[in-house]
Amino acid sequence: MTASDAGTAPASPLQRAGAGRARLQVALDFTILQRALKAAAEAVAGGAELLEAGTPLLKSEGLEAVRQLKARFPAIPIVADTKTMDAGRIEMEMAAKAGASFATVLGAASPGTIRECVEVGRNYGIAVIVDLVNVADPVEAARSAEQLGAAAVNVHCGIDQQMLGQDPFATLTRVRQAVGLTVFVAGGINSETAATAARAGADVVVVGGAITKAADATAAARAIVAALQEGRAQATTEFRRYGPEQIREAYLKASTPNISDAMHRGGVLAGLVSFVPGLKTAGRALTVRTYPGDWAKPVQAIDLAQPGDVIVIDSGGRPPAVWGELATESCIQRKLAGVVIDGAIRDVDAIRALGFPAFARCASPHAWEPKGFGEIGQPIVIGGVRVATGDWIVGDDSGVVHVPQERAVEVANRALDVLEMENRVRGEIRAGGTLSSVMELYRWEKA
Repeated sequence: MTASDAGTAPASPLQRAGAGRARLQVALDFTILQRALKAAAEAVAGGAELLEAGTPLLKSEGLEAVRQLKARFPAIPIVADTKTMDAGRIEMEMAAKAGASFATVLGAASPGTIRECVEVGRNYGIAVIVDLVNVADPVEAARSAEQLGAAAVNVHCGIDQQMLGQDPFATLTRVRQAVGLTVFVAGGINSETAATAARAGADVVVVGGAITKAADATAAARAIVAALQEGRAQATTEFRRYGPEQIREAYLKASTPNISDAMHRGGVLAGLVSFVPGLKTAGRALTVRTYPGDWAKPVQAIDLAQPGDVIVIDSGGRPPAVWGELATESCIQRKLAGVVIDGAIRDVDAIRALGFPAFARCASPHAWEPKGFGEIGQPIVIGGVRVATGDWIVGDDSGVVHVPQERAVEVANRALDVLEMENRVRGEIRAGGTLSSVMELYRWEKA
């Protein structure tokens, strides 16, 4: 059944408002309604023209989120990001009755489900957006959505794809060329990339964290609106997605607690502490296994390491020391990023004076002879965590974390996502809240 067979779909609220430039939609992907409403007010003050009750918000608060957004912002179109996969009739009807102007159905849903959503839209006056997230062929799915009478499609690079450094822009260009529908685009967009999205053909640019996790969401929204109006990037140092070539930069921005949280509280090399407070390290591991006090293999590893590497030493977790001042001087000559020792370090005062990031389990004034036992470059185990050469090591005053090299990009982006969320929460606390009240902890305690 084509759109003409189905009859005329309801006019898009965007069409009624007039066209001509890309519009800003803010995705409120919160789990707490009051936090979402606060961010929405800031975003609207900054020029946002559509508000989205994000999927996490709908799952947490239900359609009451749509009702309250509509009550607070009656002139603003509300998007219910239902991501319907089945039962299209009832879900679209509920969204419409709650006050949504738009609701989403997944492009991966059956044609029958999408058709049901479109028919409900005709009866209840809600415009249906087909979300193309994770569909095998976005162009074909967009064409199918157009034939079925949908009002719009959303070219959507999902959060888990963004964590791998992906973006929606190449797909957006192809979809824009294929259909005449209103085209939304979502996926890690910020003030530096919003204009790119508009040039690629987006009618609506959907922005989430770059606004809702900003300490000042009004200023963040205003910068993105300016980018859309002026057609040029607005510089930002935040809310970026990082690829393989920027991993070190990303890890130097995030803290070890951010990284551990990103790994579901994992990755910690337990018991290792900084012996040079205030310094941070991030680099690829070159692993060394030796015996307590035998400093031959650790020193030999310095000559094999590449600039920016972190030497990671398993020396049994106890004294005698396998590292000291002269090894540190050698690392500085080689432009290495740090040393991590599951064992003992010495010459701590001299290493602090040199300003070299050094982490160890303990300190001891005595070493042993350089017997040459052990090996370089083979996997080691520290605190139950397997560390291989090429993995990423990050250390700061909170301790040391390890990231397998195959997950380095993903974890870096997830860690920055944690950092950005904490920045927003910190602002809400400083505005007069507490951690418990802002996060509604009593409500979310596990039953």
